[in-house]
Amino acid sequence: MKHNPPERSQDIVTETKKSFVPEDDRPLWPAVYKGWRRRCPNCGSGELLKGYLKVRDTCPVCKQELHHHKADDGPAYLTILIVGHLMAPLLHFVFVTWQPEPLVTFTVLTVFSVGLSLYLLPRMKGIVVAIQWSRRMHGFDDNKKMPS
Repeated sequence: MKHNPPERSQDIVTETKKSFVPEDDRPLWPAVYKGWRRRCPNCGSGELLKGYLKVRDTCPVCKQELHHHKADDGPAYLTILIVGHLMAPLLHFVFVTWQPEPLVTFTVLTVFSVGLSLYLLPRMKGIVVAIQWSRRMHGFDDNKKMPS
């Protein structure tokens, strides 16, 4: 004998989903794009970083508080992941195709790896902060009061 679940009206299911899903006033992809550009995820105009990797406490344009972020090691991990996945096939391709001297290969690919890492690291930090802002993580939620 099959067990059939009780039938539910589609209106009830839709109404339930609406009550649990907040309106998306902070869309993810525009925030990620602003983070890639190292701009404030709220307004897109103010500088997100002061210096190379230090996140500003507030946006100089819209005054959005940014000190809530918890980027920690995420940007470095993402940078290593991307650079490693680009460099491994490149190393294989270069070595199989041209068979250069190992020291030349090491020198060229090391310079390329360091340059790409230095380029990506602040952009990955901007993306991580922007995702946290978009998803209202770590104190970026305007509705919740932080304990003092």
